Amino acid sequence: MAKTKVAVGIDVGGTNTVFGFVDRNGRCLKEASIPTRAQEDAPLLVGRLYEAITREFAPLADAAELCGIGIGAPNGNYFRGTVENAPNLSWKGVVDVVGLFKKHFPLPVAITNDANAAALGEGMFGAAKGMKDFIVITLGTGVGSGLVANGQLIYGSDGFAGELGHTIVDPQGRWCGCGRRGCLESYASASGICRTVFELLAIRREPCSLRGVSFEEITSKMITEAAEKGDPIAIEAFDVTARILGMKLADAVAHTSPEAIILFGGLAHAGARIFEPTKRYMEEYLLPIFRNKVKLLPSGLTEGNTAVLGAGALIWGELARQGI
Repeated sequence: MAKTKVAVGIDVGGTNTVFGFVDRNGRCLKEASIPTRAQEDAPLLVGRLYEAITREFAPLADAAELCGIGIGAPNGNYFRGTVENAPNLSWKGVVDVVGLFKKHFPLPVAITNDANAAALGEGMFGAAKGMKDFIVITLGTGVGSGLVANGQLIYGSDGFAGELGHTIVDPQGRWCGCGRRGCLESYASASGICRTVFELLAIRREPCSLRGVSFEEITSKMITEAAEKGDPIAIEAFDVTARILGMKLADAVAHTSPEAIILFGGLAHAGARIFEPTKRYMEEYLLPIFRNKVKLLPSGLTEGNTAVLGAGALIWGELARQGI
C-alpha cells in the first residue's frame, strides 16, 4: 500500500511552537507542541523541533511519508526564507530559518508569516476554498492579515505586504506595540477591546460586571460573556470595536475587491456579537459599487489546528507548483 504523503506544518509562537502532520486534504494526522523558549537563539529551537518532529513522526512512519516543511512565524519572509526582527522572540536581525531547517531535513522548506499561512490554509482547506480573491484577518493578541488576489497571496516587493493591522485609525490615538500611534491592532484585537472597556469604564457610570476586574486579568472572552448577559459597557465596547474594524475592512475592500473577508482568532469567537456590527459598519463605509458584494465569514479551518493547517497549506502549495 502506498504511503500517505504528509507535510509538517509548524506555527512558531512566542510561548509555544505547535506542529502537525498535514495531508493534501487538510487532515492533521497528529499534532504536538514544544515550548518556544523565546529567549533562546533560533538554532536551539530548530534543533529541538527536529528531535520532537522525529519522535512524533516515528509511530506514523510505516503509513506516512514526509514530503516538506511549512512554517508560519512572526515576520516570516517568504522570499528570503528568513524571520526578520521577530516580535516576542529574542532573535536579533535577520535569521535564515529555512537554512536552519535544511541542515536537519533533506526536504523542501518554506516560511511565511503566521497570518499569511492562515490565508493559505483558508484558501486550500477552509472557508475560502474555491475563491480567488479574499482576505483573512486574525483577531488575536494582535491583528494579522493575509490578502489573496487572483489566487495568489500578495507579498509585495519585500515579502511583507498586507499588514492591515498596522494601518492607522487615529494618528493621535493609542500607542501600538509597533511603536506608532493609532494602529488598527490597538483597537480591534483581543487586547484592543480590553483597552476599550477600560476607557469606557473611566468615562461612564453605569454598573458593570467588569469594574472589579484588573487590566491584567480581563480577557475578550470575559467581555463577550458580559455582553451576552446585557452588560452595557461590554456591549458598547463591541460596538466601538466593530465600527473601527468595519471602517478599515471597507478600506481593504477598496484595494483588492475580495469575494469574502474571513475573521478568526480569539475575538472572532464572539460570533454574532462581533460579526453583525462589523458587517453593518463595513457596508456603511463601503464605496457604493462594493456594497452587498463582500461576505464576512468565520474561519472554516478546524479549531485548534488553524495555524498548523495554514503552515501545511504553504508547503503543499509549493509542492504543487513544483509538480510534486
